[in-house]
Amino acid sequence: MNVSEALNSRLEELATLTTTTYGKDFLLTWENSLDNLKAVMLVAEVLQILHRERKTWKIFDSGLAISIFRDNSTRTRFSFASAVNGLGLALSELDEVKSQVAHGETVRETAAMISFLTEVIGIRDDMYPGEGHTYMTEVADAVTDGFDHGILAQRPTLVNLQCDLDHPTQSLSDLLKLKDYFGGWENLKGKKIAMSWAYSPSYGKPLSVPQGVINLMSRFGMDVVLAHPEGYDLLPGTLESANHFAAQSGAQFRVTHSMEDAFDQADVVYPKSWAPMAVMQKRTQLLKQGDKEGLKQLEQSCLAENARHLDWECTEEMMKLTRNGAALYEHCLPADISGVSCERGEVAKSVFERYRLHTYQEAGFKPFVIAAMIFTSKVKDVAAKIRTFI
Repeated sequence: MNVSEALNSRLEELATLTTTTYGKDFLLTWENSLDNLKAVMLVAEVLQILHRERKTWKIFDSGLAISIFRDNSTRTRFSFASAVNGLGLALSELDEVKSQVAHGETVRETAAMISFLTEVIGIRDDMYPGEGHTYMTEVADAVTDGFDHGILAQRPTLVNLQCDLDHPTQSLSDLLKLKDYFGGWENLKGKKIAMSWAYSPSYGKPLSVPQGVINLMSRFGMDVVLAHPEGYDLLPGTLESANHFAAQSGAQFRVTHSMEDAFDQADVVYPKSWAPMAVMQKRTQLLKQGDKEGLKQLEQSCLAENARHLDWECTEEMMKLTRNGAALYEHCLPADISGVSCERGEVAKSVFERYRLHTYQEAGFKPFVIAAMIFTSKVKDVAAKIRTFI
């Protein structure tokens, strides 16, 4: 398929969708219809094609994009920066330590003050259950209030760059990789994906990646198996919604405490460490209390518990259990690679190296997914606007 055919086929499919993305924030995949999700991914693919052809996809002549990262980031931080730059916006990062937030400024006031010429606010707040998504909705309510009262000339679009519930820019990038690998969304139906916990020599990793994956892939008809040792539970509401989506799509969703069971005849494997829900909740309490000694004790106990599950590693032997021994390996990166980034980790060096370029391509969708979330929120007739770039 040549470039023109690739663009036109996606725009034709886009025209068949009924979407409600215009003027809306993008916070959780499960708040969006399948048509909304498909529209974002189709636009992401179009923008990626335009980028490769060195064609513009700028929709702004001026304005700011504000990023608020309350956790460390490489891929998502630079993906957001490149996405908003491609759309024509300048980037400014809010450093809460250097801002008046450090002096007690409220979320509502901060949101208003950073939004006067701002078109987009991207937020990453993923470490504390019950807090990240709540913070994002508080910012959303504040900018809506400022716009409704005429303080702001435009209402900034909010994009979830990872919260305690979901990591939509990541899971949509994961799904685009699967679409590309298997040759279309329709080919995902009935494919088995193992979303598995894996050993890591660190603790406190968020729950949002596995929660996002089980909820998104089940909506597209994939049979999802969530695997983790006993006690490494996800938030109950995300399991309920994954069950609901699987029933809607005619797929299966189940939980197992065996990595071997999850990998057996899997078409896709996603071995990724996360902290138990109870640990993340306890960690949040200790942080609020400023209990440094309690945090130190919690870390030691969690690392000791992790060490009981060293066999939860994506090894060559584990991969042999998958369909024809050749399941696609996915990861949000950075992976804990045994013998490379750590002594023992989530994935064997040989397995990761075999799929390394696949994971890079997976990550490469993210700038375009973020740009597409913004594009579909800010442009009413998306297909017509895109055709002006071709």
